[in-house]
Parts: sequence; C-alpha cells; structure tokens
Amino acid sequence: MTLSDVGFPWLSNSAIRHVAYGVFIGVALSVTSTSLVAHIRECRSKKRKSLTHLAEVDKCSEILNGVTGLIGNTPLVRINSLSDALGVEILGKAEFLNPGGSVKDRVALRMIQDAERQGILHPRTGSRIFEGTVGSTGISIATISRARGYDATIIMPDDVAEEKIKALLCLGAEVRRVRPASIVDQKQNMARQAALDFGLEDLAEGTEGVQFSSEISTGSPSLVTTTTSQAQSGKTLVDNQDEDFTSKPRGFFADQFENMSNFYAHYEGTGPEIWRQTNGKLHAFVSGAGTIAGVGQYIKSMNKGIKVVLADPEGSGLFNKVKYGVMYDRKEAEGTKRRHQVDTVVEGIGINRVANNVSLALPIIDNAFRYGIHPGITDAEAVAMSRYLVKHDGLFVGSSSACNLVACVKLVRLLGWKAGQTIVTVLCDSGTRHYSKFWNDDYLQAANILIDHTLVERLLGTSQPGVSTLM
Repeated sequence: MTLSDVGFPWLSNSAIRHVAYGVFIGVALSVTSTSLVAHIRECRSKKRKSLTHLAEVDKCSEILNGVTGLIGNTPLVRINSLSDALGVEILGKAEFLNPGGSVKDRVALRMIQDAERQGILHPRTGSRIFEGTVGSTGISIATISRARGYDATIIMPDDVAEEKIKALLCLGAEVRRVRPASIVDQKQNMARQAALDFGLEDLAEGTEGVQFSSEISTGSPSLVTTTTSQAQSGKTLVDNQDEDFTSKPRGFFADQFENMSNFYAHYEGTGPEIWRQTNGKLHAFVSGAGTIAGVGQYIKSMNKGIKVVLADPEGSGLFNKVKYGVMYDRKEAEGTKRRHQVDTVVEGIGINRVANNVSLALPIIDNAFRYGIHPGITDAEAVAMSRYLVKHDGLFVGSSSACNLVACVKLVRLLGWKAGQTIVTVLCDSGTRHYSKFWNDDYLQAANILIDHTLVERLLGTSQPGVSTLM
C-alpha cells in the first residue's frame, strides 16, 4: 500500500523519497552548521587566549633601555574600599612603582633629557645637577643622574623624614641640609647659588684680577648652567660646539618649580596615559600642586567638562589662591607654625608662592580642598586615610597619596556622586619613605596630630555609633 492508495494520490513514491531526502539533508545541515559555529567559536576563543598569552609574554620579555626605561606607563589601580563605599570608581595612578619610587621620576627624567637635547648638559663629563627639594624629586634626580652619568647635590630641610636622607646618600648624592624655610627663600636659592659657584675655584687659579663668568645662557630666566671651561668673559657665555667647551664639567640648577619640563612631563606623559587607561571616560582628576598643571591641562584639552580638583594640605597657601585669589595661609601668622615651610606632616605637596608650574594650573582648577572636616584636608584626615587603606586594601601609601584620596572622598560627597562616576588621582609614593614621621605614631602624638581611625569612616558615612579607635 502506498500513500496514494489511502487518500494522498498526489504523492508518488518518488516524491516521498525527495521529501525524505530533503528532511535528512536539512537535519544534517543543521547539525553540521551548529557544530561548525561551535568549532569557529572555540577556535576564536583559543586564538584570543593565545594572543593574550603572547601579549603578556611580549610585555614581560620586553627589554627596556636601562633604569630610565622603567619610568612611566604605571597602572591605574581601583581603590576597592572607597569605591565600594561611595558607589563610584576611585582609581589611583600607581606612581610608587617607578624605579625611584615616586611620580617625581617623570619630572627628573624630563628635566635632564630636555637639558641634554638643548645641549645644556652632556653625559659623563663630570657635570653636577643641583636641586632644592623635600626629598622625592631629589631621590629621582639622584637615581637618573647615576644612570646618565652625572653627580647630584640635593639641598633639603633638616627635618624631612630621615629615610629620604639615607636613600639619597645610598644613591651617591651630596646632601646639604638647611633649616626649614620658605621653599623659595632657602633651598631653591641655595641650589641656584651652588650651581653658579660650581667650578669657580678652578677658574680662578692663577688668574687673580681677571673677571670670569662661568654661566651659560640657557634661554630661560630660571635655569642656571655653569661651566669649568677656561673661557674668559665678563658676561654670560653662549654655548658652542667647541670640544673643550662641551666636554668640561658643568653645574646645572634644575629648578623643578619653574622648569617647563615639569609641566610637559605630565602634559605629554601622565595625562595621555590616564586618558588611554580610562578610554576617556573619567569625570574628575584630583591631585596636588606638582602634577595638576600638566595632567589637568591635557585632560581639559580632551574634555572641558572633566573636573580638575586640587588637594592642598594644611599650611599651604594654594587653596586660598584658587578660592579667593590670595596666596596666604592662616598658619603663616607669626608664632603659629610648627615649622617654617608648609606647615604640615604631609611632605611633597603644597606651596606658598605662585611658581611657574602653579600658574599654569590656576586657570583650569575647578575646585580645591583643604582645612577642617568639610572643605579641606587636615593632617589627621591624611593620617587616618593611610591607616584605613592598609586595613581595607593592603595599600601602604605615603602622605601625599593619602591627602589626594581624602580629597577624592570629599569631592564625591560634595557633588553627591554615586552612579559609578570615575575619579582618578595620583598615588605619589609609598609609605616606605615616611616611617620616621607620617607613619610614626610617637612623632604624630608629639606634634599634637590626632590619630583617629574613624575619621575616614565618618567621611564615607560608614561609621558605627559608639565604635571608636581613637589613639
């Protein structure tokens, strides 16, 4: 019996066979295509894993050009505890991973490279670099000077953390310690004069009564370069390609506060790195005076809507300059300071004069934080933040990094952000440079600086009533 015999006369045996073949082929194709898609997906997955592995291998096996090749391209790290508590993304640029241990490596490298490109400095000629600093810039200059074949003389206050002095001495730098004073009145002036005096004793031997000037024109009113070349002149020398002139030792005052290389190190380096790492999706950048100009200017050039915010410690006058147009701090009143320079336990940020790099930042700063619980940052808050990060994130940061993160929290709370906005700041250095002061509870207590671990919890709004870890 066939289908045509039971009511389907239009179907022949041949037609039935064709239908059956069609069904079979359709099922076969479906199974085959499904298997093929799965196979393609598996191959692509393997390829992605392979490419990722190769990229990791290439990155790890890349040969860098000496210690200076390690500078920059630092990662952004999410500060989990703060981000989760606030409902935003707080990211820190891990500058403590630079070989010299701080963000100042970028500045020191750029200042020296620019001086070499301009013919102001020549490596391995016995030349010496002079700078006034509270530590980190000096350590970076000493590190790069060794790598490039220079000597370094660092002039710094005698009350900075002792471990910074030890690091400089281990790096072979000459360290001259002075009483703390305005950063322009003492350290910078002394560093400048030391560069001017470099080699003058050799020039004067056997030439009594002859007027010499060892200063070389640099095209900048702040940079000072001198030479020991036996060129007689009563005025500033003009550099030339004479072998005797270029091969003799020189003294170079780097002048980090006025040197435009400071700005460009961040405008052409740190800023673009942050932009790439966040895919341009950031809402605010928070930093102290040293980094804010270059990074802030670059970020504003990419998106004017991004907020650039200053973190300023106690004793610095920059907060009032941003807010009210006057460079002044209330602690500058006579007889009120613990120390003569920026009156804070936070080392490395804050300033009481409008240096060149500060002036470049003023037009693009949207807000500033300092003073007290609400509008500013106290030493106690910075101390509390550092302890909070160790407890909750395992991050052991220095004083300026803690100050930056306090400013991040205050900015978020002020603006009411809690929808995943991205705030980027700088983790300038690690706590290893601050054992003797910022991380020394005995020192803090002697300086009457409160050690209250609950301050950050109160800032975050996560403190529990009745719970205190006041020390």
